[in-house]
Amino acid sequence: MLGIVLAAGGGTRLRPLTDTLPKTLLRIDGDRTILELAIANLRAVGITDVVVVTGHAATLIEEVTAALEERYSVTLHHVFNDRYADWNNAYSLWLARDAFADAALLVNGDTVHPRGVEERLLKARGTAPLLLALDDVKQLGDEEMKVRLTDDGTVERINKALDPASVDGEYIGVSLIEPEAATPLADALRTTFERDPGLYYEDGYQQLADDGGQIRTAGIGRTRWVEVDNHEDLARAREIACHY
Repeated sequence: MLGIVLAAGGGTRLRPLTDTLPKTLLRIDGDRTILELAIANLRAVGITDVVVVTGHAATLIEEVTAALEERYSVTLHHVFNDRYADWNNAYSLWLARDAFADAALLVNGDTVHPRGVEERLLKARGTAPLLLALDDVKQLGDEEMKVRLTDDGTVERINKALDPASVDGEYIGVSLIEPEAATPLADALRTTFERDPGLYYEDGYQQLADDGGQIRTAGIGRTRWVEVDNHEDLARAREIACHY
């Protein structure tokens, strides 16, 4: 199994901190960055090869690669998204499609969470070709990536625009992709960004579900986590990361 970290975006809502720095290299616990926490979590569940999809300020991620490899006994592979400034992350995940063939744990490069999230996904392994970590406790608003499930627990809809009152939780940006999902997911992602390059990879998940692919979730309960989109989120990340 491989790890995948999506770290191509520009992080514009975190300017000026991200003017020349990738969001994933923002420090959240002393010198520890969001990327380092992601690598540490993946290594903690036995993953030693990680694909990092880069874009904005990619050379800075390359500069810290050797130190991360030595510290965590992992090998990092870089995939550069040359359209990071104009296209959304459906294309980023499609670029990492070769990593799906042997199964992969996908982590958004701006999600700060404990390794227990990855452990929960692995514990639920075998229930579906694609598993999503779901915050099934948090009170939701307009910005969250919301998920609605069918009565049997499969994903029916995933979209930010869903009515919070009609959903079962928030997808937190961590997925387990099994080999049998590799080809259909790659096809769904390609269909998605060819339709609109501004779409998210979660729109690719929706396309996969619409095509008949089975997607299920693993609830994370009362886990302290945050997606770092803005300065308030970054402050929250720094508040909770020291507890992991």
